[in-house]
Amino acid sequence: MTSPRIEVDLTKIRHNTQAVVGRLKERGIGVTGVTKAVCGHPAIAQAMLDGGCVGLAEARVSNVQRLRTAGMTGSITLIRTPMLSQVDGVVQLCEASYNTEIVVIAGLAAAAIRKKIVHDIFLVVEMGDLREGILPKNLDSIAQQVVNMPGVALKGIAANFACLSGIAPTAAKMAALSSLSTEIEGLCGPYVETVSGGNSANLPWALGKQPIGHVNNLRLGEAILLGVDPITGEQIDGMYTDAFALIAEVIETDAEPTPPPIALVSPDLAKLRLVSNDAGARRLILAIGQQDTDIQGLTMPPGTTLIGATSDHLVVGTNQSALRVGTEMRFRMNYKALMRAMAAPDIQTELRDDRNPRRSPSRIKAKHLALI
Repeated sequence: MTSPRIEVDLTKIRHNTQAVVGRLKERGIGVTGVTKAVCGHPAIAQAMLDGGCVGLAEARVSNVQRLRTAGMTGSITLIRTPMLSQVDGVVQLCEASYNTEIVVIAGLAAAAIRKKIVHDIFLVVEMGDLREGILPKNLDSIAQQVVNMPGVALKGIAANFACLSGIAPTAAKMAALSSLSTEIEGLCGPYVETVSGGNSANLPWALGKQPIGHVNNLRLGEAILLGVDPITGEQIDGMYTDAFALIAEVIETDAEPTPPPIALVSPDLAKLRLVSNDAGARRLILAIGQQDTDIQGLTMPPGTTLIGATSDHLVVGTNQSALRVGTEMRFRMNYKALMRAMAAPDIQTELRDDRNPRRSPSRIKAKHLALI
């Protein structure tokens, strides 16, 4: 097999999707699958849809194009504020988009009129995360402008949490978002079909016992892909945390060297423990580095410790004597590491799927799965 590579278990992704979709359905909340961390990989997107997602969400037009080229015809929403230079592509490829700037909405409207279609608009409200969003005091005015603008239609409102500032969604903030949707409908009419309350960080709130108000949608990526709560990093009950594995090849192995008494080129290097002091540990170098993924986001295999990394090398210490040049090591990834690895040009993706046991360059037979 080729390395480095990411092995993706589509069966586990489908299971995770079904699990969270089922729980949220009981609360009256639908799920939109977010594929930006996997660069719009069509097979992973399809696993989300097969698991019950009502549609897909992307942050980059290039990823949406990848999905469309693969033949995906369902609803795709662009969840990053569109670039003014890309309005024609957004209208052509996406049924809806998340917006904060009226000048961009006007550009989308003009592009939609040229194509003789209507483009749906979600207005993103700033609820404390401080990444993007319309201030609540300005929401009514912008909503009225969208309602009166040919070429676009107000579809709903949305909010983000725990993205930039780490602000977790609270019951009070979610109630405030619901109140804003009521306020818009009172002013503009029944245009707010969807209130998208946030992302995977909203799950503890959404699955709790408090009222959900008008929130009827969540955009989930990390929870489905990695089976964890983004805020705590803890496993979500009944979901797989190992749907993705990063595999790298050993290119050098030797006994642990003693650090030579050398002058360091940078004072900052003195702060790093570049060599382990564990007796009997072996030093391995793997063909992967900071250019490929977030090394700090990798979970080391048992008996292995991180020594350091450069752009193209990962150096670890291990007590596993069987590892030699040409063998492989498997790592789990957090969301940031997954996102960078999926975008790395030198890392290939191999898919495992119980629904398709045939072996091919992109699909290999999965082992029997046991529910966790």
